[in-house]
Amino acid sequence: MIHALLTIDDIASKNTPAFVDYLNEKGIPALVFAVGENVENHYDEAVYALQHGMVVGNHSYSHPYFSEISFEEAVADIEKNEEVLNKLYADAGVKRVARPFRFPYGDKGGENKDALQAWLREKGFNKVKDDKIPYAWWKEQGLDRDIDTLWTFDFMEYMIRPDSEFTEKDVQARMHDKAPKEGAVLFEDGGRHILLIHAHDETEELVPGYYRLFLDELLAKGVVFDKPEFFD
Repeated sequence: MIHALLTIDDIASKNTPAFVDYLNEKGIPALVFAVGENVENHYDEAVYALQHGMVVGNHSYSHPYFSEISFEEAVADIEKNEEVLNKLYADAGVKRVARPFRFPYGDKGGENKDALQAWLREKGFNKVKDDKIPYAWWKEQGLDRDIDTLWTFDFMEYMIRPDSEFTEKDVQARMHDKAPKEGAVLFEDGGRHILLIHAHDETEELVPGYYRLFLDELLAKGVVFDKPEFFD
């Protein structure tokens, strides 16, 4: 059996409600990470996600590379998004019970990494329960200790763009890769994953319902999607 926590980056978008409806139709819980600027541009769609069962975490306000900005700039960007998310939860009428965080691009801040990890803990951000992830590299890289939410498998569907030769077939090839250069093998019995996919209208325009295409295959393979849980 394969277990997975589905995470979705970069909400909100025009396709967010349809994405959320699909997840609810299939009984797939998800943890979604919101970019403040995107929430402001698609506010009703972000409210819809909250009101239809999604847990919404902080993915920064402006989606920078955190290794390219100062510690003070990083903190300001995260806090700005906290203001957006607090208002979003209040307007949606949903209690905010968890505050997970994901660095854009998985960029943990370079020389500021340790300081940012300490700051996130001090400010009460929540770590996703990842103690059952079996891959040696997860612990070797200290990911079991970091408070932010990384991933074990990235669909990389965001690379499907008009100026790219990367297609949905390349995503499917990644899904079946038995020796990936990064991350873990997706379809391996006993696997436990944190999956990464994105809510991007650009991908939707090129491959309508792209999330259905990929996630339906996981369901067909018997992958069990777990609810997001957090350490106390």
